[in-house]
Amino acid sequence: MRLRLPEERPALPPTGYKIAHPVLSQDGTRAAFTGVSLGGALPYGVVADASCVYGLRHRPPHRRCDCGFHCVHDRAAAEALLCTGEHRSAVLLEVAVLGRYIRFELGFRYARQRVRTATAGPCGCGAAAVALADAGWGRPGWRALAPSCAGCLRGRTAVSLAAFARLAGEGLRVVAGGGAGAGAPDVLGVPELVAEAALLQARLDWFQTQLARLGEPGGT
Repeated sequence: MRLRLPEERPALPPTGYKIAHPVLSQDGTRAAFTGVSLGGALPYGVVADASCVYGLRHRPPHRRCDCGFHCVHDRAAAEALLCTGEHRSAVLLEVAVLGRYIRFELGFRYARQRVRTATAGPCGCGAAAVALADAGWGRPGWRALAPSCAGCLRGRTAVSLAAFARLAGEGLRVVAGGGAGAGAPDVLGVPELVAEAALLQARLDWFQTQLARLGEPGGT
C-alpha cells in the first residue's frame, strides 16, 4: 500500500521565513542569494525553481529526498538562526511558497519561491546598515555581501540596500532591520539618498588614496 500525503490547496501562497547570504555578480550587474546549508553553492534569484542538488531527475520536493527549498513557518525561528557565528552576516528573507510543497511541523520543503522582502541586520560594529558590502568570500562568479554602515565600507565593493533591490528585480524590497530605514519605501527618500551619497564618498576616498599612491616614488 502506497502512503499518500494529504493535499492542500490554499487560496493564497503560504508565507515562510529563511536566512541567506546576499551575493553580487562579479561584473556588478546582478544580485541574488545563496543558502546557508544544503544547496548553498547555487545562487538563486528573487523568483526561482528548486533542483535536486544530488543530480537526480525527480521533481523537487521528492518525498524520499531532501531536495527543494526550505523555510520555517515562524519568523522568530528564522531570526534565531542569525545568532550563530557563521550566520551573523546573513539576511532574513520573507518568501512566498509556490508550487508543490511538503508541510512539516516547523516549516515547508517546496519547489518554487518568490522572495518578497530581505531584512539586513546591523553592521558588524553595531550601527544600522545602509549598504551591503564585500564580505571577503564568495562563490565562483559571485561576491558574498554583508550588512555595513557607511563608516565601515573602507573602499570595499558595495551596493546600497535600494541598489541591491533594483539589481535583483521582481519587486524585491530590501530593508534595514532594527533601526531607521526599516520598512523603507520603494521610492528613494532621504535615508536612501544619504546611503547612496555615503557609498559615493567611500569610493571617492578610495580613488583619492590610489591616486596619492601613484604620485609616490616607485608608484605603478
